[in-house]
Amino acid sequence: MSNVRQLRDKTPDSEKITINLGYVDLGRIDLLVQEGFYSNRSDYIRTAIRNQLGTHVEAVTKTIERHTMELGLRDYSRADLETLQAAGEILHVKVVGLARIDPDVTPELALATIGSITVLGALQASADVKKALSDRIK
Repeated sequence: MSNVRQLRDKTPDSEKITINLGYVDLGRIDLLVQEGFYSNRSDYIRTAIRNQLGTHVEAVTKTIERHTMELGLRDYSRADLETLQAAGEILHVKVVGLARIDPDVTPELALATIGSITVLGALQASADVKKALSDRIK
């Protein structure tokens, strides 16, 4: 039994979005799927988004540099925030991707150490921490 692992604890590496498409565009996508160019609608849409993002790589890179944002996954642990609190420092979170605040971070600690949060992508934190920081999340 020691080889049994719980699979549900894994944090998803993507986020679901909803879009509205006109019937003609949707029909064109379905035609490409039917002809075997894409495995399904989602495959087409993901490919189209990646291609479009690829045309703007330089602009995104310059923007990230200008805003001194972190790109990718950034975790904020309780220990990280306690160290900041002990040093009397305030954190301004700027992430393009996924920012995660560990579940053991209390709302009080988050309020004492996080001055602002700007996340272009997704923020994962407990509901209590998100509520406490709601006026600091942009």
